[in-house]
Amino acid sequence: MRGSHRRKPGRSLSLLSLLAATGLGLASAPAADASPVLPPIPRDAPSASAVVGPQIVDIDAKLGYQSAVGAGTGIVIDPSVILTNNHVIAGATDLTARSIANGQVFPATVIGFDRQHDIAVLQLAGGGLPVANIGNSDTVQVGEPVVSLGNAGGVGGAPSVEEGRVGGLNQTVSASDSLTGSTETLVGLIQVDANIRPGDSGGPTVNAANQVIGMNTAASQNFHLGRGQGFAIPINEAMAIAGQIRSGASSPTVHIGPTAFLGVGVNDAPGGTGAIVRQVIPTGPAAGAGLDPGDVISSINGQPVNSATALTNVLDQHHPGDRVSVGLPGRVIDVALGDGPPG
Repeated sequence: MRGSHRRKPGRSLSLLSLLAATGLGLASAPAADASPVLPPIPRDAPSASAVVGPQIVDIDAKLGYQSAVGAGTGIVIDPSVILTNNHVIAGATDLTARSIANGQVFPATVIGFDRQHDIAVLQLAGGGLPVANIGNSDTVQVGEPVVSLGNAGGVGGAPSVEEGRVGGLNQTVSASDSLTGSTETLVGLIQVDANIRPGDSGGPTVNAANQVIGMNTAASQNFHLGRGQGFAIPINEAMAIAGQIRSGASSPTVHIGPTAFLGVGVNDAPGGTGAIVRQVIPTGPAAGAGLDPGDVISSINGQPVNSATALTNVLDQHHPGDRVSVGLPGRVIDVALGDGPPG
């Protein structure tokens, strides 16, 4: 656990960090369709802000178990429904969304999330917000001008607006979370040569017609040097997953409803032998069941767990109140899962 502070772009590897600065480190991988970086084509950023700004919200997240707070952005896809990144809401014990359209602040709950694809859908306790104009990411071409909007720096207020162009398609980025120890690889991303910054996570990247063609998910730390580079999830993919979440159709990657909570922070155990417990939340189910730092979780309900990511994936298939058998070297303990933070 960390001290109380606004999350910053720490815990990153080399060039990249996830935008809400949740502690997810990124490393880029070679991908197809990349092109040399060209000077951005001028666009009317104020116009994009005026048209698209009312269709987004600022998201504030309180992470009670980490004594931290975070900020990101969301896209209005229905008058009371928000599309954002999973890493924006991961670990949040309290979520609020502030409308750029009218300044109103709404409590938000998580309908569901897909950690593997970094997608989450929120329900607002209120509605009437203007809905974003969703475009077609299948038509995006390298070199076309774009504008990315968001909540850079987590300061709220008028949206941050960055002009640029599409620098590549089908890009791949790898991420790891130092709290859960889980790792994910995002594929098929749109490379955006624009100064996307922390806080812009979940915000829209729009084309010349101010249609949303991508959702910001990762960015270069070199934005302050004028060499910004970011990555966006194609909006067709994001909306397809959002539709699945809203339909209530869970899957091996999609979790619907409240999140099952074991109450541990883990890392990969040496040699793929399991997930080693490095933190136990004093008020969580694991503490009550007698798990201690240094214990190695090797199975859940007899299903092998060979890594921190495997443990996260298994727990995603459960819900609060489920009883599970946690396999440890030489013993098995019974734990009733609690109701925990999403993502």
